[in-house]
Amino acid sequence: METKLFDSELKVMQVLWHEGDVSARQIAEVLNKEVGWNINTTYTLIKRCIKKGAILRSEPGFLCHALVRQEEVQQAETDELIDKIFDGSADKLFASLLSRNKISEEQLKRFKEWVEN
Repeated sequence: METKLFDSELKVMQVLWHEGDVSARQIAEVLNKEVGWNINTTYTLIKRCIKKGAILRSEPGFLCHALVRQEEVQQAETDELIDKIFDGSADKLFASLLSRNKISEEQLKRFKEWVEN
């Protein structure tokens, strides 16, 4: 993904990724319940996402469609994290994850399977 989405814009995108194509009003309702945003805040963020090419708006009803996949954004955010925090080293990120005390045996097993594949 070429355009950077900010955390607030990602909240809008998460609704679309979870719910599929929905109206701006429905996005506003979800985000009002989840984070307390009013409709104007949500509409402003939707318009920013449209301008950035992340959302396609269609009529009737201000229907919103995600133009970027969640996996694309996750990959871009991961790459940015690795570059910014771990000096571009995925090894350092992986080592950091493995050194955390909060990793369960099941998670360690999945890590091992990913590495082997």
